[in-house]
Amino acid sequence: MKNFDELIRAGGKKAIRHYWKTRTGQLSPRRDGGKVQDQGRRAEVTGGKQLDGFIRLIRDLLKEAGVKNAEIYTGQIDSYIPGYFRPTKRWDLLAIVEGNLLVCIEVKSQAGPSYGNNFNNRIEEAIGNAHDFWRAYQEKAFTSSMKPFLGFLMLLEHDAASTKAVKEKEPHFEVLPEFKDTSYAKRYEIFCEKAQREGLYDATAFLMSDQRGGLKGEYIEPSEQLTLKTLAAAIYGKAIAFCKQRETATKKTGD
Repeated sequence: MKNFDELIRAGGKKAIRHYWKTRTGQLSPRRDGGKVQDQGRRAEVTGGKQLDGFIRLIRDLLKEAGVKNAEIYTGQIDSYIPGYFRPTKRWDLLAIVEGNLLVCIEVKSQAGPSYGNNFNNRIEEAIGNAHDFWRAYQEKAFTSSMKPFLGFLMLLEHDAASTKAVKEKEPHFEVLPEFKDTSYAKRYEIFCEKAQREGLYDATAFLMSDQRGGLKGEYIEPSEQLTLKTLAAAIYGKAIAFCKQRETATKKTGD
């Protein structure tokens, strides 16, 4: 692919702008069929489309690699696959090529001011989703001609509350050293690093942005190992490998 870096950079900026514009000016349907301007923090709850920019970027990468648009699912109805500990789970993006699950992506965000109320929930959900996914894969709950790719992206608001050190309650045992006096931002970074290292996810990305800069497409990447480019390259590489495998198999069949 030509200009891969520029594609990811431009796509990332566009996705960040979309997130903040949607979050601060979400339109939600009223019961009477009209539209109301849903402003402020409540948009995070009533919205649901804030992260679509990242989904579109991943979709474009997959299409560039040779996956057809009709094989990429992001809807409320068609992006479910079976689980192991539950019947199904809806993922943010699925790529299913010729009946084979190729790519599965989860994209999450959190914005202030109540980071403590949601941090553990986000982490527990991400761990549980990954564990459920891989157990379902082992039990052949879905078809895959090669090991599917599972990716995770986290976007966190960059502000004083998310970046200040937080004291942990340790009534019986001390927390692990890497968590001592860390901010919620650092804790998300540690999670993404460990989740990737331990094989929960094949690749993860951790981004931060504030509203002022985010409306201009600005964001930061606290870790060089958890960049949007790294995640995108892993997804693209997986799709390229699969499409080449499919092409080789088709040629052999033709022979």
